[in-house]
Amino acid sequence: MSMSIVWPAFALVALTLAVVLRLARQRFAAARAGRVDPRYYKVFRGEGEPEDVAVTSRHLINLYEMPTLFYAGVAIAFAAGRGGALLVALAWAYVALRYAHSAIHLTTNKVRWRFRAFAASWFVLILFWAALGWQLATGTGTAAGGA
Repeated sequence: MSMSIVWPAFALVALTLAVVLRLARQRFAAARAGRVDPRYYKVFRGEGEPEDVAVTSRHLINLYEMPTLFYAGVAIAFAAGRGGALLVALAWAYVALRYAHSAIHLTTNKVRWRFRAFAASWFVLILFWAALGWQLATGTGTAAGGA
C-alpha cells in the first residue's frame, strides 16, 4: 500500500503545530508585557486578548474545523487502499491552499485574499471527497505499492 496519501496530512499537522507554538509565544509575550491579564486565560472571560493574539487564536480554531473533513478523507482513503495520483494531487492542493490561507490570515489578513484561499480550499476538498466517493463506489484509484 502506498503512503503517498498520508504525507499531505502530516504537512497539515505540521502547520497546525506551528500555529499552536506561535499562539503560545504570543500569549506569553502579551501577558508578560501587560497587554492581557493572565487571569483572562482561566475561563476566557474579561477584556479579551490583543488583536494580534486573537487573530492567531481564531486561526488555530480554523485549523480544527474544515481540516477534520480532510483528515477523515485521508484516513478513509488510506484504509481503503485508495491513494492514486488524483487523490494525492488533490490532497496536496488542499494543503497548499491551507498554507496560503494561514500565510494570509497571520500576516496581512486581507479578507478578500483570505476568503479566496478559503473558498479554493473548500472547493478542492469537495473535489477530493467526490473523487474518493467515486473511487470507492467503482473500485478504481487504488494506490500503487511502495512508500
